[in-house]
Amino acid sequence: MSTNPLQLIELLKGHNSYIQTHNYPDPDAVASAYGLQYFLKMHGIDAQICYDGTVEKLSTKKMFEVFGIQVLPPQEIGKMQREDYIVTVDSQKYNVNMTDFIGDEVACIDHHPTFIACEYKYKDVRIVGACSTLVAEYFYKTGTPIDVSVASALAYGMKMDTSDFIRGVTNLDVDMFAYVYKQADMGKIRTMYNNVLELSDLKAYGATIDDIRIYDKVGFACLPFDCPDALIAIISDFILSLNVVDISVIYAVRKDGVKYSVRSELDEINAGKLVQRALEKYGNGGGHQAMAGGFIPRGNLDKMSAGLKQVEAEFMKQLSLFRKECV
Repeated sequence: MSTNPLQLIELLKGHNSYIQTHNYPDPDAVASAYGLQYFLKMHGIDAQICYDGTVEKLSTKKMFEVFGIQVLPPQEIGKMQREDYIVTVDSQKYNVNMTDFIGDEVACIDHHPTFIACEYKYKDVRIVGACSTLVAEYFYKTGTPIDVSVASALAYGMKMDTSDFIRGVTNLDVDMFAYVYKQADMGKIRTMYNNVLELSDLKAYGATIDDIRIYDKVGFACLPFDCPDALIAIISDFILSLNVVDISVIYAVRKDGVKYSVRSELDEINAGKLVQRALEKYGNGGGHQAMAGGFIPRGNLDKMSAGLKQVEAEFMKQLSLFRKECV
């Protein structure tokens, strides 16, 4: 897909503009929004970063302090008008993890597959390792000067969403990291890797280790308590690091349902398609080739005769079908 970021500039001129991330922004979402905000500012457009939810990862919380990122307070979001323009980053309208604000979602910049189609006046949706990569390319393609703090944040966003360039990486990710790396403060980036594990996280790790079950190199584990999305994802990565696991399926039981995080290191098993197929009878899910998520509402759990074991069986069934398709 060919995109021209100057078209985005022309689209937003004369409008109150907002940059919206998904409801529980991770480092890549925050870096993308921050980078886009600076890019627009360099072209005469003031846009405010917003989201509806909470920041769960300690690493994300730390970004706001280290990089000086300002986010619109929740009470200010209520002042948004229907005629205001919204650019969604690292997510798309109609996704379950993005609140539909009153403003007009005229543009989208994202690196995830599209599951529910939406018409935008400007659309840049490309499957790359990090959304930060797409935003970095805007500076590169237009020759727009980039601030050292912005370059550092974008580099960090790329590193985090690609798991230090071993997951979902494309040539564009590598090229754009090289571009921002030359202008970044690596001392700031190294700072981001220190003290990002909270004491409460250890409880989740312990519960996972106690519950882990492995069938045919698929690791399942249940967290019997509410747990932030970001931490579930981290634990899913942790289980995938075991030498006897190729696919990890981690889920946390909440008051309103069950949250899933799925990882795959097999080229023939697309994590996004796997969770979509496995949960389609019970809830919803989707994501990337290597990582995905899903959710089952509480009301649907009550209809399952075998409970969550029934869902695990569905994952194994769908994996078997995937493997037959690859033969």
